[in-house]
Amino acid sequence: MIPKSKSKFIKQLQVKKYRKQEQCFVVEGAKSVQELLRSDFDVLWLAATPSFMEAQAKVIKRREVECLVATADELAEVGTLQTNDGALAIARFKPNVPPPEKTGIKLVLDDIRDPGNLGTIIRTADWYGIRDIIASEETADLYNPKVISATMGSFCRVRVFYTSLPEYLPKQKLPVYGTFLEGHHVHQVFFPESALLVIGNEARGISVEVARLVSQKITIPKWGDAESLNAGVATGIMLDNLRRSQK
Repeated sequence: MIPKSKSKFIKQLQVKKYRKQEQCFVVEGAKSVQELLRSDFDVLWLAATPSFMEAQAKVIKRREVECLVATADELAEVGTLQTNDGALAIARFKPNVPPPEKTGIKLVLDDIRDPGNLGTIIRTADWYGIRDIIASEETADLYNPKVISATMGSFCRVRVFYTSLPEYLPKQKLPVYGTFLEGHHVHQVFFPESALLVIGNEARGISVEVARLVSQKITIPKWGDAESLNAGVATGIMLDNLRRSQK
């Protein structure tokens, strides 16, 4: 049985203020916790079903994580998922540090507010081999339970650095591409091996301050009548065309 003190702590970590105060976050679900245990995150505590404990016995022993056997109902009761038949863990934040000064494609997120969108973007970035995301200070919190859940473990491989974009971008020596409703068709753009790709806010797009720093405006051509695309979907289309153009 999960102790009341631990249950209370898990509930507190569902609130951003307490996550920031404690520098800890919760990971739920067998897939995500499995990825967490194999990552370089500092895992502080784990509650899991007997079957999960048995399947992950070697890695749990190697990590020397404090463990507790729990039922699926107990895991669902203390967490945010409606059903959790695997595991729940508490891990420590990583420092918010700039990504390594190396070549490659980096995503830049200008005020992505929806946690589900951010989680989807992180998962999509992982699929296309993007390892670094630069996020505005207004972008959704990486450690929000909805973000972590939507990444399906990809948060373990994709680094997210929060900063002021108008201050960060001018210091970079890479070309800056931005997604707009009007611009060069993405099907006709040949991306370099190293660049920054800016994705704008779900409702307003790229802010005026950041737009001034964009080297080339690009757009996804449309054939229908929708006003815009979901930010996560747009990111997937952009990254797919980017990788195809590089090959």
